[in-house]
Amino acid sequence: MNELQEFQKLVIANASHIKGLKVGDKAPDFVLLNAFEKPISLAECLKSGPVILKFYRGEWCPICNLDLKEIQKYLSQFEKFNAKVLAISPQKPNDSLTLIQKNELGFEVLSDENQNVICSYNLQFDPGEDYHQRRDLSVLNGDGSITLPVPATFIINTDFSIIGSHIDSNYTERMDPKEILKILESNT
Repeated sequence: MNELQEFQKLVIANASHIKGLKVGDKAPDFVLLNAFEKPISLAECLKSGPVILKFYRGEWCPICNLDLKEIQKYLSQFEKFNAKVLAISPQKPNDSLTLIQKNELGFEVLSDENQNVICSYNLQFDPGEDYHQRRDLSVLNGDGSITLPVPATFIINTDFSIIGSHIDSNYTERMDPKEILKILESNT
């Protein structure tokens, strides 16, 4: 195993206890700032249809960027179910704007600078000392913390019930947009 694989294995191990919310749980409501510092409310978004909620590590994460670009490709198909996509990271609104511009995203990217929402969805973890030696999260996270969210996807119905979820301590594994579509189709 090479050095990068060993490093990834340690990060994954440090997140292995994180299970997040499950299908059937009620999604906690929140209000977070978008990239333009406008408050966005989960409750308001749910008034028009389901929400696809994506938690990602930050605009600095290449795997997160690829995942969000893939979600962008399916945006028009999600909209057929009146579903909105919201993406959340622990970064500042300005970093969210960078992400939107860099990846040409057509959905809201929100900042959970103090990680209250990340915590309420049971996703926060410390990636470990090896990680901190390689990347200074305190300059990347909005509140200067050294924790991250486990990347996760939740599909939330209009009554706040979670109808689909994907949480994986292996940050390279993400929910396929086709799986999201299947869940939306089976719940209409």
